[in-house]
Amino acid sequence: MTQADEVRLSRPVLVVPVGSWEQHGPHLPFDTDTRIALELSHRLTQARAQTYLAPPLPITASGEHSGFSGTLSVGTETTTSMLIEIVRSATWCGGVVFVNGHGGNSPAIQAAKKVLDHDQQNVLFWSPSGVADTDTHAGQAETSVMLALSPFEVDMTLAEVGNTQPLAHIIDDMRAGGIRAVSSNGVLGDPTRAAASDGLKLLEQWAHDLFADFDHWNS
Repeated sequence: MTQADEVRLSRPVLVVPVGSWEQHGPHLPFDTDTRIALELSHRLTQARAQTYLAPPLPITASGEHSGFSGTLSVGTETTTSMLIEIVRSATWCGGVVFVNGHGGNSPAIQAAKKVLDHDQQNVLFWSPSGVADTDTHAGQAETSVMLALSPFEVDMTLAEVGNTQPLAHIIDDMRAGGIRAVSSNGVLGDPTRAAASDGLKLLEQWAHDLFADFDHWNS
C-alpha cells in the first residue's frame, strides 16, 4: 500500500443519496426514489465506519415524467454538474459514494463519471439492480419497498396495473415521448401484486450488494 493509499483510507467517505421528485403512478409519493436511496445510504453509514451521510438530492433529471402533474426536474446537464461539483467540493473526503434511486439519472451519472475519472477523483456510483425489465417504475418492486419503508404513504386502493411490456420493447417510444407515451397512468409494472415482505427482502438484497460493492471499491 502506498502512502497516498494510507492517507485516503484514513479520511472519511461521504455518502450522497440521489433521488428524484416525479410521478410514481397514482398510489406512490413523488419522493419514492429519494426515500429508497436515503434508506440504503443510511444503512451503509450505519454499517461502515468513517462514512458520513449527506443530505439527499431530491430533484434531479426526470424529464421523461414531465407529462404528469407534480413532477419536478432540473435536467440531465444540471444533475451532471451537481454530481461533479459535490465531489470537487468535498476535498476533506477520501472518497464519495452516490447511492442513486432513479433510473433516469443514468445519463447524468455516466457523464459525471467520465469527468470525475479524468479528474482522478475517488468516486463510486451505485444503483440497485435485479428488478425485472417488465417492472421498472412504480410497479411491484418499488411499491413493495415503499410498503416496507413508508406504508402510510402508499395508497393501495389507487394501485393500477401499468404497461408490463419488457423495457426493450418500449424504450424507443419512451425516449421520444416520455413515460406517458407508453403508460397513461405512469406505471411500468403491476403494483397490485406488491407486498411489504417482498419489499423487505429487496431492501436486504440491495443493502448486501451495496456493502459488497463499497468494500471492493474502498479496499
